[in-house]
Amino acid sequence: MNFKKTLMLCLMLMVAGTVSAQNTTTSKINKDSLPSDAIIVKRVPLESGQAFDVKDVLVVDTIPSTSEGLSIVLYNDNTWRYVRNRDIDVLDETIYTQNWDTSKIHAYNVELKDLPMSMVIDLVDTLKSYHCPIKGRVTSKYGPRRRGIHQGTDIDLETGDPIYATFDGRVRHTTYVARGYGNLIIIRHDNGLETFYAHLSEVNVKPGDWVTAGQVIGKGGNTGRSTGSHLHYEIRYKGHSFDPERLIDFTTGTLRRETFLLKRTYYSPYSRFTQDFDEEIQSDEEDKKIAAEAAAIKYHIVKSGDTLGRIAINNHTTVTKLCQLNGLKKTSTLRIGQRIRVR
Repeated sequence: MNFKKTLMLCLMLMVAGTVSAQNTTTSKINKDSLPSDAIIVKRVPLESGQAFDVKDVLVVDTIPSTSEGLSIVLYNDNTWRYVRNRDIDVLDETIYTQNWDTSKIHAYNVELKDLPMSMVIDLVDTLKSYHCPIKGRVTSKYGPRRRGIHQGTDIDLETGDPIYATFDGRVRHTTYVARGYGNLIIIRHDNGLETFYAHLSEVNVKPGDWVTAGQVIGKGGNTGRSTGSHLHYEIRYKGHSFDPERLIDFTTGTLRRETFLLKRTYYSPYSRFTQDFDEEIQSDEEDKKIAAEAAAIKYHIVKSGDTLGRIAINNHTTVTKLCQLNGLKKTSTLRIGQRIRVR
């Protein structure tokens, strides 16, 4: 029986057993069915949906996938999630090793001139998820403000409102800055971005914690240099901030795009979302083109007995092309679970 049929059968069995499972089990998750180092990953919501709380559902079954780093978990609420083994499944392990400093706010020492003129960032895919940090009215935008530069976006809230992790990632730093950020959380994400959450009344995570999009990481407040309850929210790449509204509509909670073309010009404090309508149209067109190209990309997960030649034949390509796409040599040794781009 192939994988798809197995998954469909399990889903059907799960639906049939939902009522009895809900009546005879507690609300606690059956941790014995999950790896000890598992991280639960939501399927991608492009809107700010209901936060996922593992205490609210019961694991019915766990199914292996074609990747050693991923399993599929079925729950008694008729949903399913990927479960990621972080020790195996990290698309770019250097994200959480290079310039990783849990003791200070700014870990990077990269000059603006050393950043690429433009780069493509996949904000979400079939694994990487999104959740709005908090929906609300923007009270102060990114850019020049009074005599200084506002490095982020302020969103109105009530003290005690839950604050959510925007993307999957790992907490790099938490601190308290009396004359600035107040209670601050910094999270580095799988897509290479870092998000800052400031003026919190409560911090629920610590450096080193893995988080998933939609997880409550703290509560909104009015700590530090703040004149009223709000979330000061920043998005940075390699330590350089850009307007968060380029990615998020805080009024609706929606992510504006799945794939983002980050230009060096966006790091300027004078470069704001919708400031130049023609630029935004051009950016959207470029994003759509990039997204279409990304959708055409196909990968193969290496299994026992696979060779470059066999993978090439099965995917109607050549070994030379596979080497070009993956930075490999014809003599390279493949490892089981390795992801090979075939198109």
